[in-house]
Amino acid sequence: IERIPKEYIRPEEERPSIGDIFAEEKMDGGPQVPTVDLKGINSEDLEVREKCREELRKAAVDWGVMHLVNHGIPEELTGRVKAAGEGFFGQPIEEKEKYANDQAAGNVQGYGSKLANNASGQLEWEDYFFHCVFPEDKTDLSIWPKTPSDYIAATREYAKQLRALTTTVLAVLSQGLGLEEERLEKEVGGMEELLLQMKINYYPKCPQPELALGVEAHTDVSALTFILHNMVPGLQLFYEGKWVTAKCVPNSIIMHVGDTVEILSNGKYKSIPHRGVVNREKVRVSWAVFCEPPKEKIILQPLPETVSEADPPRFPPRTFAQHIKHKLFRLTDQEGADTPKPDE
Repeated sequence: IERIPKEYIRPEEERPSIGDIFAEEKMDGGPQVPTVDLKGINSEDLEVREKCREELRKAAVDWGVMHLVNHGIPEELTGRVKAAGEGFFGQPIEEKEKYANDQAAGNVQGYGSKLANNASGQLEWEDYFFHCVFPEDKTDLSIWPKTPSDYIAATREYAKQLRALTTTVLAVLSQGLGLEEERLEKEVGGMEELLLQMKINYYPKCPQPELALGVEAHTDVSALTFILHNMVPGLQLFYEGKWVTAKCVPNSIIMHVGDTVEILSNGKYKSIPHRGVVNREKVRVSWAVFCEPPKEKIILQPLPETVSEADPPRFPPRTFAQHIKHKLFRLTDQEGADTPKPDE
């Protein structure tokens, strides 16, 4: 097709901010998403360990998003995860449709091409596959793709290793708030209850990329989000009033602080608005894993240690389910084109 259907065309006031993603990714001026090297995160050398942890904390405070390198997950494994996901989307539509989700029936897991919770009413230029990947006893393998044959094995192993990285990151962020290492992990549900939900985003080539978005502006509702991608640029962050394009950093995992950790930290760690931009030359694929607390069991509110007379609670108490509803039905302070929306 040469023109995109009108349902995909963004509102006029939003379009001037959508530029050529390849040109923007090459630009060196202006703010850049921080890269945090995790090599020394558990070093026995106290100085090395503390320097690494401080870089992670600083990025969470300043940006709420970062490229993680030397994260400990082997390149061979992330390569298998990417090959399996791309293999699934490379199949004929009839094969993919066998895994179609049913939003109307409340069944969100599986293959889809339209997000129900779209704040603007416009369609987004993407297909996706969404499913729970951890803990293993909460996963439903019957809806995982059988083809490619490595999909289940690679994704399960990746989820397990990512879960260990989640514990490490939450421990550092806990310490940064003056809390004991295990505290944040406990507050988001611990090993038993924190769900890892994977959403593979497939953004086809778009004939009019200046008119569409892959994913509109939103903040993640999760505690943390980890993203792999196929080295095609597309992620933009709304930082200090401007859209900043994230560079493609080889062998990195992008990590976002989500609303859940922002709330628990009383805003000390940021959940930054971001969006996905499309292009006419290359297909972009990203693998986002949202680490989500249980929907009803935990009350999300600023931890008492993060609150003081000078810094009263910035967020009212809500369950995770109530927080998602609140985001769906009420615009945030950022009005108009850049109003963030929930990630699912």
